[in-house]
Amino acid sequence: MSPKRAPGSDGAASAMPGGVWLRAPRPPSAGGGAAQPALDRERIVAASVALLDERGTAGLTMRKLAEALGVHATSLYWHVAHRDDLLDLALDAVFGEVTLPERAAGDWRADVTAFMDGLRTALLRHPWSGALAGSRPLLGPNALARSEFVYAALVGAGFRGDDLSAAAGAIANYVIGTVSAEAAWRHGDDARDETAGRRALLARLNGSAEAHPTLAAHPPSLRTDWEGHYARGRDFLLAGLAGSRAGD
Repeated sequence: MSPKRAPGSDGAASAMPGGVWLRAPRPPSAGGGAAQPALDRERIVAASVALLDERGTAGLTMRKLAEALGVHATSLYWHVAHRDDLLDLALDAVFGEVTLPERAAGDWRADVTAFMDGLRTALLRHPWSGALAGSRPLLGPNALARSEFVYAALVGAGFRGDDLSAAAGAIANYVIGTVSAEAAWRHGDDARDETAGRRALLARLNGSAEAHPTLAAHPPSLRTDWEGHYARGRDFLLAGLAGSRAGD
C-alpha cells in the first residue's frame, strides 16, 4: 500500500525536488502516546540533519530516520511524501543557520560579504549540504529569506532585471561551488587524505606536462589555504560586480 499524498498536492509537485514547499502542509498528527511520541516537522528535520551529518545523503532513508525517531516508518508519511522532502527540509534548516545582520549595513558589498561568509560557514558545518544545495531548487523559507537579503543589497547597488538575477546567482553559486570542492577534497577532517589526493594530482600533471604545460608549470600546492582561496575569489567576484556598475 503506497502512502497517501499530502492534501493540496498534485503528482508533479509531489515528485519533484522542492515539492515539499509547493503543497499545503498537513495538520499535526495525533501522536502515538507514551510508547511512540507524537511527530512534528521540527523533530523530523532535526533527526534528518543529524543522520545526514553522520552518514551523508546515502545514509538518509525513511527506515533509518524512523529508527532514529523511534517510530514506525509509515508514520513519517503523514508529514512527508518521500525522501526528497527530507532532503529539502534538512537543506533549508542549514540555510536557517546563516546569520544575517539585524539591519542592512547600507554598503552592498559589506552586506553581500556577510551573507557569503555566513553561508560558507553553515554549509561547511554540514559537509553534505554544499553539493545538495547545488542540485535542488532553494524554495524553503530560510533560503528565500537569505535570497531576499541578497537581492535587496544588489537592488540597492543598482542591479536590475537579468543583471540582478545573474549577479545573485554568481554570488550563491560561488559559495556553493567552493564549499562543495572543499568538502570533496577534505574527506572529512583527515588532512592525510587530502595531502595524498593532492600528491596524486601533482603526479598526474607531471606525467602529462606535454599535453597540459600550463597546469604542470603552475600546479596547486599540497596544502590549500581553503579560507584564503575562498576569500580571494569572493573579493574578485565582488570587485567585478562593482566594476560592472561603475561602467553604467
